[in-house]
Amino acid sequence: MRAMQVTEHGQPLSLQTIPTPDIGADQMLVRVAACALNFGDLLLLKGTYQEKPPLPFTLGMELSGTIEKIGSDVTNLSVGQRVISYTGFGGIADYAAIPADICLPIPDSMDMIDAAAFPVGYGTAHLALDYRARMQAGERLLVLGASGGVGLTAVELGKLMGAEVIAVARNAEKLDIAKQAGADHLINSETDDIRTTVKALGGADVVYDPVGGDQFTAAMRATNPDGRLIPLGFASGTVPQIPANHLLVKNLTVIGYYWGGYSRVNPRVLGDSLATLLDWHEAGKIKPHVSNVLPLDQANEALDLLRTRKATGKVVVTVE
Repeated sequence: MRAMQVTEHGQPLSLQTIPTPDIGADQMLVRVAACALNFGDLLLLKGTYQEKPPLPFTLGMELSGTIEKIGSDVTNLSVGQRVISYTGFGGIADYAAIPADICLPIPDSMDMIDAAAFPVGYGTAHLALDYRARMQAGERLLVLGASGGVGLTAVELGKLMGAEVIAVARNAEKLDIAKQAGADHLINSETDDIRTTVKALGGADVVYDPVGGDQFTAAMRATNPDGRLIPLGFASGTVPQIPANHLLVKNLTVIGYYWGGYSRVNPRVLGDSLATLLDWHEAGKIKPHVSNVLPLDQANEALDLLRTRKATGKVVVTVE
């Protein structure tokens, strides 16, 4: 089968022909239709992600596809079903061997591209806001990197969950996309002072931050007493150093959060969250924003769209 593989950290993906994987008793062989890309894929490519698969490995964290074979212990899914899954890696290939307990059926209302773009963005935002931050309707949510893959879904879900949403992004075009997703207030990170503007709006109760760096510091200083901050990525390239005395004075809570880690430590939480999100999609309440769709042999160009921040929402690689 074809697979876009990392053969050397820091180098472009290489199109390889490798054996189709065997499956275990609790696994399924899925014919991949599409794979969405994430900022974490860039880190995997560089070798700086929190998980480091041994070389060579196939890139691609989240995918949609059709079950072609099931293991002897799999009883909840069947051959021919369309499924989505978060695999961590292995998605940009013709086939993937996936444990059945991290797959969910795709509803009839969803096509394969939207399905591939669904798990990480929506799953990350929903679990962060609902399960970790316990955000309540009426609270003020500040979303940094609001036009990106996990930022835009936080804007959309935050509004759906009843928050007043402040979106921060790099230019007017990206802010307009955040506005269409439901943002109540817009901040241009290239021209506006985040701290001053957020404080003028009444301060933030919850901060959702995939950016880090100076933006995290500005957001923390604009967070209300008893506020919660969720650092979930460092797209700026700088991991913020958090002064404990600031947390003490304002009774702030910084919440550690790694969405993918729940697939090992508490997969039921992931499954329950994704089931809720799929229900919302079927009801027409949410829909993935996919800015670019490219074929498998252009996966490096797709990654460049993320690297240069030319994409908004999700970038998807089609395999079929």
